[in-house]
Amino acid sequence: MAEKSRKTSPAEFIGQVRAEGRKIVWPTREETVKTAIFVFIMMLILSVFFLGIDSIFSAIVGWLLTLA
Repeated sequence: MAEKSRKTSPAEFIGQVRAEGRKIVWPTREETVKTAIFVFIMMLILSVFFLGIDSIFSAIVGWLLTLA
């Protein structure tokens, strides 16, 4: 049979949250800056890529509409 789960008291819950909070390892400033630069570069690359794809599809649709 499954064990009955007991309710956690609010004080015990707060203690558990604080204990878990102490385990968090925050990134350094250098890691944060590197990640932000990487995200910005990827955003630029993907925006240019999707601009190209959109332009190609727009040209194809425009060409197809001239046939009708």
